[in-house]
Parts: sequence; C-alpha cells; structure tokens
Amino acid sequence: MSSENKVPCPIDKAVELFKKKWTIQIIRDMFFGKKQFNQFKEDKPNLSNKVLSACLKDMISNGLITKKMIDDDGTKIIEYSLTDLGQSLNKVIYELAIFTLEKCNYVEYKNEETKLELKNVFQETLNIN
Repeated sequence: MSSENKVPCPIDKAVELFKKKWTIQIIRDMFFGKKQFNQFKEDKPNLSNKVLSACLKDMISNGLITKKMIDDDGTKIIEYSLTDLGQSLNKVIYELAIFTLEKCNYVEYKNEETKLELKNVFQETLNIN
C-alpha cells in the first residue's frame, strides 16, 4: 500500500480487534460452548482474573460479545455470548486451526488420524460447510 493512501489497512484494523492476549482463545471457547467467566479460565493457568476481565470488556466494546445477567433460581449468573459480528469469525477461527494443523510442523499434529479428528471437530463446532 502506498503511503499516499490514507485509508487504513484492513488487516491493521482487524488486529486491533484481537490485540489483547487471549481474545482468540476466548472466542474459540465461546464457539465450543463456554459462557461464564470461570469457564474461560479452564485450561489457562496463566490467565488472571484482571486480564480476563479486561479482555472481556474490550471484546464487548468492540461488539464481539455481549454480557447478560441471568437469574437462576435466585442466583445471579453472568453469561457472555457472541454477537453476530463475533459469530462471523467462525471461518477465521477455522482457518487458523487448519493452518496450524496443515502448515505448521508441530509434533502434536503429525498423526493424520489426529489431524482429521481435529479438523472434523472444528468444522462441526464452527458450522463450516
């Protein structure tokens, strides 16, 4: 892109949505059914409450997720869900997973059966046709 072009690069704008650490993982978790604060922390021992809270607030302000209070028999539960904008990231998340499985040389994904199983899980969960 030329320096004369004053329109920001769309990749730069997209990176702004995902610049906070954990954003992509939280979006993935939401596609896989997680909705509550403590669920997002599962399998992420380095994710502090403070960082998760800031990340969720940032995702709300960017229009990726919503937050709502649910009354469950007198107990107030906060749940987060993907907005239409957040839902539209299903193909992006899928392509990241496929890129990792097919192009990166991670030992965990050397087994073709494991790769195929993971591809199928992501395809089904993310509703990829």
